Amino acid sequence: MTFLQAIILAVLQGVSELFPVSSLGHTILIPALLGWHNIHRADPNFLAFVVVLHLGTAIALIAFYRHDWAKLGRAFVASVVRGKLSDDVDERVAWLLVVGTVPVGILGLLFKEKVSILFGTVAPAAIFLMINGLVMFAGDWLRRRQHAAPDAAYRPIEALTYPQSVAVGFGQAFALLPGISRSGASMVVGLLCGLDMASAARYSFLLATPVIFAAAALEIPELWAPGAHVVAAQAIVGAVLAGIFAYLSVAFLTKYFKNHDLRAFGWYCLLFGALCLILAKIGVIS
Repeated sequence: MTFLQAIILAVLQGVSELFPVSSLGHTILIPALLGWHNIHRADPNFLAFVVVLHLGTAIALIAFYRHDWAKLGRAFVASVVRGKLSDDVDERVAWLLVVGTVPVGILGLLFKEKVSILFGTVAPAAIFLMINGLVMFAGDWLRRRQHAAPDAAYRPIEALTYPQSVAVGFGQAFALLPGISRSGASMVVGLLCGLDMASAARYSFLLATPVIFAAAALEIPELWAPGAHVVAAQAIVGAVLAGIFAYLSVAFLTKYFKNHDLRAFGWYCLLFGALCLILAKIGVIS
């Protein structure tokens, strides 16, 4: 992997991880479109490089929500020391995040190796990206139908139940499939649980932070495995760039979702996925 390729992938990761368009799907499709035959996408070394880019994204999310994480951390520790839950809002949100993280942690450990075989080919990523687009449309349609009544009200994050937080966590777990967006899937489930668009996005970003950070930390030793040292320098530079662009992305999206929905991203995923699938089927990319 050249440094130029690493830089492009880092910028792509920083942006597409938080935009509901699937960073993993784009990490497969863009190198194929650019004809980067020197990169073997199913190779464990490349997968380790991609996960370390996620470390930069996680650090950016912690930095952006640093005040939230400080309050949530204090509330969580206080509840553990006390040995029981109180009515504190931050404490409630902290435990919702803990509960919501469990599904993706379990499913990630169980299915990581099985889904990794999909990383080397374009067609599955393109198909899942199209499905991701349809999920964005379906989620937005169901949200508008759910709140069509004049007296229908959105709920704050702390009003979510623990089963609903688990459901959002399961939505996030679908991002194990290349082409399904972590943020998009969890946002859609959050919307269906009664959150407004801005709150669903915020909860999705908060929920993704510990998962991304833990997954990246677990993969760091792979960079020093035999034969993997060639990408270590690129991974460090890439993580920094991914973090910078992730920070800019979350700053943009938190404002964007105050007045916009998921349909624009749905159209993008559907059209770009269809284009890549057609190119794969006629043999232009692989």
